[in-house]
Amino acid sequence: MLPITSMVASLAAVALIAISISVSLRRMKVDTRIGFGSDETLMRRIRAQGNFTEYVPLVLILLGLAEYRGAATHWLWLVAGLLVAGRALHYAGIITGSTAIRAPGMIFTYSALLAGACILAFA
Repeated sequence: MLPITSMVASLAAVALIAISISVSLRRMKVDTRIGFGSDETLMRRIRAQGNFTEYVPLVLILLGLAEYRGAATHWLWLVAGLLVAGRALHYAGIITGSTAIRAPGMIFTYSALLAGACILAFA
């Protein structure tokens, strides 16, 4: 039934909707239908959205496969926590332009990928 993966995937879906709405609203505000024009805020929102969609699906796949194969719950929660914290920090960092926030977000995200791969390999 994959309860951990299901919960994290649901949370990711809601987060992606929120991120996407912020992109859409900014597009309407600056009247830019394609690309980001010269608006730095729109560019940051688009990159935050793109980066989210680049990393989250693979971590969810790793998490789901590891959960399906019976990996220990505490390891699955570790991957889930790293992913959620990493994506939240990265989003905040990219939106504010703060590398001090964004960098740990990427480290957490990379750690979620690596931990998920290792857990799956040994599950």
